[in-house]
Amino acid sequence: MKKTPPEIERLRGEIRTHDRRYYLDDNPTISDTEYDKLMKRLQELEAAHPDAITPDSPTQRVGGGVSKSFASVKHAVPMLSLDNTYTEEDIRQWHERVVKLLPKSEKPVFLVEPKVDGLSCALTYKDGALTRGATRGDGETGEDVTPNARTLKNIPLRLEGPAPSILEVRGEVVMYDADFRKLNEGEVAAGREPFVNPRNCAAGSLRQKDPKITATRHLRFIAHSFGVWQGGANIESHSEFLNACAAMGFQANKTESFDSIDDVVAYYARFRDKIMPKLPFGVDGLVVKVDSYAQQKILGFTAKSPRWAVAFKYPAQQASTEVEDVVFSVGRTGAITPVAKVKPVFCAGVTISSVTLHNFDEIARLGLKIGDRVMIERAGEVIPKVVNVVDSAKGGKEIKPPKSCPSCGARVLKEDGFVAYYCDNPSCPAQLKRTLLHFASRQAMDIRGFGEETVDQLVDAGRVKSIGDIYSLTKDDLLKLELWKDKKAENMLEQIEESKKRPLPKLVNALGIRQVGEKMAEALAERYSLDELASASLDDLQRTPDVGPIVAASITEYFSAPEVRSLIAKLKKAGLNFKKHAVSRANSAFSGKSFVFTGELSKMTREEAGEKVKALGAKTSGSVSAKTSYVVAGEAAGSKLKKAQELGVTVLSESEFLKLIGN
Repeated sequence: MKKTPPEIERLRGEIRTHDRRYYLDDNPTISDTEYDKLMKRLQELEAAHPDAITPDSPTQRVGGGVSKSFASVKHAVPMLSLDNTYTEEDIRQWHERVVKLLPKSEKPVFLVEPKVDGLSCALTYKDGALTRGATRGDGETGEDVTPNARTLKNIPLRLEGPAPSILEVRGEVVMYDADFRKLNEGEVAAGREPFVNPRNCAAGSLRQKDPKITATRHLRFIAHSFGVWQGGANIESHSEFLNACAAMGFQANKTESFDSIDDVVAYYARFRDKIMPKLPFGVDGLVVKVDSYAQQKILGFTAKSPRWAVAFKYPAQQASTEVEDVVFSVGRTGAITPVAKVKPVFCAGVTISSVTLHNFDEIARLGLKIGDRVMIERAGEVIPKVVNVVDSAKGGKEIKPPKSCPSCGARVLKEDGFVAYYCDNPSCPAQLKRTLLHFASRQAMDIRGFGEETVDQLVDAGRVKSIGDIYSLTKDDLLKLELWKDKKAENMLEQIEESKKRPLPKLVNALGIRQVGEKMAEALAERYSLDELASASLDDLQRTPDVGPIVAASITEYFSAPEVRSLIAKLKKAGLNFKKHAVSRANSAFSGKSFVFTGELSKMTREEAGEKVKALGAKTSGSVSAKTSYVVAGEAAGSKLKKAQELGVTVLSESEFLKLIGN
């Protein structure tokens, strides 16, 4: 093996040093021209000595061709989201729960850092070398954007100093405000539409099919946590981890440390008024974390987020704008939702051009007309909504429910007792597309890769006209779709075949019957096979726990439709699982009992508590009725507790619940 020329090693080290000074220390010591000369000389030497080129060389930040698609990446550890708080009362309640769960002798230290408004990304290093960059995706599966991540100059291609043998660093990819303004100036000068905001621009830039475009966008990665740390020195706190990140060459999130919640609350106001306006990138609040990893382990996780960290966001931001039009969106059940098209306005970190109006009762309550000036509000990731009408337009156009479906032209109906209007055509393309997406979703049949682009192409081509057509798709059908190749088609067919084994509760939920969600599907599948459910009478259905007259009517109406009977026959022929869902009845004392969990439990999550009672032969429900046997009320229990008290349902504290199931 030829020895690398000393000048190449020297230049690489020098360029890495200048990258660090520029991107991490904010203290460049040479001009851009001098930097470019160093890079040009390194490129010349590597061209003369191609055997000396290594993946971590600064010249290799942009390499390879244009990608046609991004491969899916399963995260070794799920990238969970954080619970949100918006008020001092909220953060103090979170603090009380933390203190209650920790031993009395242990006082937590809180690390507070900016909640960077960027695109979440995970970087994997093996033996110090960058091997993969992936987006967050749905938290469990993201997209492989490794070639693009390599173009970010503040992402080390090789870690500095001692490092774990395997490390997955997580953080946010951002575009600084100054770089965003400069980019938009160039877009306008070139006669192109400017980008709407830094976050969307950063997200789109990282997901460019051509890494060379990503390289021109001046993106940066800010580290805030890790998913995997194997080998290397042990770290005992989050502050130690961030210090280690800085030592390894990352731009780590800046933090403040406090040992009282009073100081955290005071810093929240100080950060908003004094610090946040000076930051070069977007921030929508703070993240408060318990610093000690030992304490984090004690606190654990809920099903969706860690108990030891919380987002302390600033209240919903508002902006005024003008309603230019109202369009109608058709959901999978046929429900028609009015959506206001507003004059684009920047609010809470994003540019908003569409706002939900929920339903026509809400439009009447607001007194809204097209042309009115309105106040809109957005909090966190919540869909923007209209708060009130600021100024009524003279001659504003009244907003009326459509008489025909905007997708298929069928008649529109409104059922007594409901606020929503519905398309009367079960074969409506818009309904069908949303029905297919729901059917293939993770909480239903979990057909990975069966997303919007695939559904749009299959429905628009007329190849899929109902759920049942999924199971007759062939490889040739899929290869006709844009950008589909052999391997992708084969993987999809494997996913479809695997979905046939899903348990009946998944299938019942996947059918999208009105009023039937995951919990209700579970209750129905424990009592009926699918054939039995399809022929069940109203009276029989209402003998099922938590099934009232409205739900029973919805189920019988669904299965009475000729097209549904045809669908069920098609699914049965395809070999889907129609069998009644067997549940262990280990303890006859709990058989037939129904539990509802509300509030925050300290010893376990509500999901874990639910699994315990199911193992004993009981059932769980998401709502309280006269048929409910017990309501288990944890901290901050709300309306479910109140309803239980009104109905005279037995209410248990967490300790009483544990004693009951222990006995």
